[in-house]
Amino acid sequence: MIKSRQLVIRRIGLIFCDALSVVAATFLALIARFDFSVNQIPEKIYAETAIDFLPYSIIVTLILFWLFHLYQSLWEYAGAPEMFSILGACFSSAVFQMVTVNLILRWTYPRSCYVFFGGFLLALVAITRFFYRVFRTFIEKRVNNAKSVNVMIIGAGDAGNSLIREMRSSSYIEKNAMCVIDDDSSKIGNYIHGVKVVGGRDAIIENAVKYDIDEIIIAMPTASKKVIREILEICKQTKCELKTLPGMYQLVNGEVNVSQLRKVDIADLLGRDQVQIDLESVMSYVRDKVILVTGGGGSIGSELCRQIATHKPKQLIIFDIYENSAYAIQQELCRNYPDLNLKVLIGSVRNTNRVNSVFEQYHPDIVYHAAAHKHVPLMEDSPNEAIKNNVMGTWKLAEAASKYGTGRFVMISTDKAVNPTNIMGASKRICEMIVQSYNQRSNTEFVAVRFGNVLGSNGSVIPLFKKQIEEGGPVTVTHPNIIRYFMTIPEAVSLVLQAGAYAKGGEIFVLEMGEPVKILDLAINLIRLSGYVPGEDIQIQFTGLRPGEKLYEEMLMEEEGLQDTANSKIHIGKPIEFDEEEFFKELEIMNELSKEETDDMTIRKWVKKIVPTYQMRNPDGTLPIDRSYDNKPHKWEPTND
Repeated sequence: MIKSRQLVIRRIGLIFCDALSVVAATFLALIARFDFSVNQIPEKIYAETAIDFLPYSIIVTLILFWLFHLYQSLWEYAGAPEMFSILGACFSSAVFQMVTVNLILRWTYPRSCYVFFGGFLLALVAITRFFYRVFRTFIEKRVNNAKSVNVMIIGAGDAGNSLIREMRSSSYIEKNAMCVIDDDSSKIGNYIHGVKVVGGRDAIIENAVKYDIDEIIIAMPTASKKVIREILEICKQTKCELKTLPGMYQLVNGEVNVSQLRKVDIADLLGRDQVQIDLESVMSYVRDKVILVTGGGGSIGSELCRQIATHKPKQLIIFDIYENSAYAIQQELCRNYPDLNLKVLIGSVRNTNRVNSVFEQYHPDIVYHAAAHKHVPLMEDSPNEAIKNNVMGTWKLAEAASKYGTGRFVMISTDKAVNPTNIMGASKRICEMIVQSYNQRSNTEFVAVRFGNVLGSNGSVIPLFKKQIEEGGPVTVTHPNIIRYFMTIPEAVSLVLQAGAYAKGGEIFVLEMGEPVKILDLAINLIRLSGYVPGEDIQIQFTGLRPGEKLYEEMLMEEEGLQDTANSKIHIGKPIEFDEEEFFKELEIMNELSKEETDDMTIRKWVKKIVPTYQMRNPDGTLPIDRSYDNKPHKWEPTND
């Protein structure tokens, strides 16, 4: 009600101003016709004509202004379209005067006055319309500058232009664009909406200090990963918070706006671009098929379900023991894919009867097996559970898939299965052996997909670091030399789906993940990208290697070698031969031992027997580690490097 009343008052005020503008323009035009000398105006001939016609001119002009939507526009956001409307309305008013006075009424009046009238009316109306906007902007700028964030924009292209314009026009964004950086020398020294392009990337650090910058926004949505990384390396030397702007098409489509600028993700510094996958072959592979995803509520499993849902399967079955995560992905898929034939089942891969009943009822064509215990230190403390869930669960699923005629079975593995130093990795290596064995004795095509650490997944290091930074630190790193391979969740899932398309049976698919990354570097970079100084604002604490943890992960065992696929980033590890009959006898024994809750060391010995490359823990419970480093908790000290 209050806003409606304010709108009516504002429109009445504009109408009153426009009426005065018509009066003023009429007499200014007459004065201008006689060289701004009032004494030279023939009073009875022209002045009386102007006064007599003035009421009609005011009424018609106001009607024209209404027709041109001059009373419906939001003038605080006025731009070129509103200016053209004013021009059209004033021109129409001048034409009306000329036609009516000279041609219809045939009154005596100078024709040049109509031209002057239109010009003066245009100027007066524009002033009244834009004065409010200028005055309001001036007041808000003075108020907001005191509390706004000083921002440096990197990129003087369309994205940077849109970003600055929205910052200046929106009263909801408390950001003050202070300067722009661009490597294009032709743009340096120019202004974008009043903000100067001060230099190229070499001027970032200097101007961050000069303008007291709090936040740097990278507005280069089409730049390559290499360019972004180079700029980020410079930016992180400042104490500024870093954010990146989404692509312009997202802004235009309304998918995001400036208020949804995302903070720079550590994935921007990993040193490689996203692996591209041939989605068409994947689509033809899963289309019109019954797909079962075990662990469908987890990080990898849920993303598998999202991507499969877009490829029109005949039916998608989510199988998970954790009801909350299963419910969450169910609601998301039902909301985004209302036509999807979706079935969500609660159950454990360790339950033979439950697994068999699912296969008997739904007869899945393809199984993606993502259900597993994956947390290394927890599995070190509960090795029986790792064996029961990972190994025996995979065995039960493989047996059911073979028994009920599943076409393909794709198991999610890990780089920790290579020369494992922990129960989790060793259990996954046994799972790979199960998959390879069943491929020899079944019509089902069994394959495994092996990849490294997944950014953003449950239990991964990046969410932990971010939480620790938010809490003021310290950020905990187990070892200064520990390194890991990283990939994104979409990459991991795309690889899994691609493996299903390439599968002929028995393969272990491996992603070429680039160079491994030091976890310490990730911690330092993430602290800097959050606007803090490592070692000063946020401390880094080394806690020592955890049970079962090793300094580096390998993607392949030395004996396996590599074979290429159609995708240059995806390779196949050659299966290692082993005695399958003896293998399954040992599995039976280990199954019974895990059920009996045998002591941890006995289970580890049986795992070592099955997986000779497993580096079993010492009798005192410790794990052989790199003795070149004192594996004790201590504080990180910054160097001059």
